[in-house]
Amino acid sequence: MDLMSIALGGMQQAQGSFERAAGRIAKAADPSPDALDLSSEMVALLQARNQFHSNARVIQIGDDMQKTLLNLFG
Repeated sequence: MDLMSIALGGMQQAQGSFERAAGRIAKAADPSPDALDLSSEMVALLQARNQFHSNARVIQIGDDMQKTLLNLFG
């Protein structure tokens, strides 16, 4: 599988994780008997952010590598 598509899939997964955690936090505004652990939701948001940034960096490095190869052979 292509490096770029793997990183893109990771970014999409991170976005989904972020949206799910944000949705749970948004629902916490409604008074309900279920207690929401905001600290664990914040950790989930930070993990999703870090995962997204890491995969974006992989794409950037892959692009830089392709440019270097083209400069070497071009």
